[in-house]
Amino acid sequence: MIFNVDIVRADFPILELNVHGYPLAYLDNAATAQKPSQVIKCLQNYYEYQNANIHRGTYYLTEFATELFEEARKSIQQFINAKHQHECIFTRGTTEGINLVANGFTRAVLKPGDEIIISQTEHHANIVPWQMACEYSGASLKIIPCNNAGELEIDRYIELLNPKTKIVAIAHICNALGAINPIKEMITLAHQNGTPVLIDGAQAIAHQSIDVQDLDCDFYCFSGHKVYGPTGIGVIYGKTDWLERLPPYQGGGEMIQTVTFLKTIYNHLPYKFEAGTMPIAQAIGLQSAIEYLQKIGTANILQHESMLLRYALEKMKDEATINFIGYPKERAPIISFLLADIHPHDVGTILDHKGIAVRTGQHCAQPTMDRFGVNATIRASFGIYNTFSEIDRLIDGLRDAVKLFKR
Repeated sequence: MIFNVDIVRADFPILELNVHGYPLAYLDNAATAQKPSQVIKCLQNYYEYQNANIHRGTYYLTEFATELFEEARKSIQQFINAKHQHECIFTRGTTEGINLVANGFTRAVLKPGDEIIISQTEHHANIVPWQMACEYSGASLKIIPCNNAGELEIDRYIELLNPKTKIVAIAHICNALGAINPIKEMITLAHQNGTPVLIDGAQAIAHQSIDVQDLDCDFYCFSGHKVYGPTGIGVIYGKTDWLERLPPYQGGGEMIQTVTFLKTIYNHLPYKFEAGTMPIAQAIGLQSAIEYLQKIGTANILQHESMLLRYALEKMKDEATINFIGYPKERAPIISFLLADIHPHDVGTILDHKGIAVRTGQHCAQPTMDRFGVNATIRASFGIYNTFSEIDRLIDGLRDAVKLFKR
């Protein structure tokens, strides 16, 4: 497919919206991506013509819904190149995937004196579950520092690895700074130490081709809404050996084979970790989003987003009032910055009144903000439907904000 951003934009109804009299320029894709008509229609079609609970009946609708649900799992397996379909567990999102693994490690692996390694630039969702695991197990948390560019200090990471390290949990891409971490190298180093690795792929899934077998990670998790799919759905990939070893995260229906008041025998993978009624429509909608991106093509997506990122960085470098927070060599289409001495929330409000949506705040990454000595930043993040003209509007809006506060 030849990439044409105007054709892509036509697939997203929300981009026709006017905000405060201006066309919407949506530059907050790191928080959530907008949804193409294909995904929206898929959800509507499910509820209108396919709705039934799955795995639990012998009538037409339930069998059809079950087939659609499992086809979605197969599509995800192929999308991330998992070895087995049962290695893809549906969750509500990245956060639940990390909690699933952290809970399992707390109950089956960790003991007092063990260590868990995370980094200084993690999302709260990849900090708090491991703090809880340490609190309950007696393990301790070790932190990989980052340099002024926002890049992880790999030498310090190597120093932290030791026989007491029971798991490494790292973001593929830092949501607050856009830094792409060298996860393949980090996974190799951890495995040389006999340590499994969990990758938080929430930011990477929409911007890179993910091959979990090539990465050789032990766990990889992501959210559907970051990849142009529905909210309320995510995936945790895990190697079979680890998924078999870890206990279920939740108890209830579907994740069992037999239940008596004396003992419960758990279901086989993947159902062992899928308690209760699953987000069926959302899973099918996620498959639709994946098919949409595959139609556009990873190479086209990477090229377009790289061009947007380069254009934005060059434009912003020329503005003396812009102070970048982190400037990694390898980065996703995410830019975190401050504008003069204006509070980020004020900047965000001014931009909003010009129809421009950016994120302001701590981005669920307070330790990252502390590392750079700031309370909050402005974050612009780009996706497949963004344009150079929207970046021009962003720059003009920032200039207007500076003029306003000089009065």
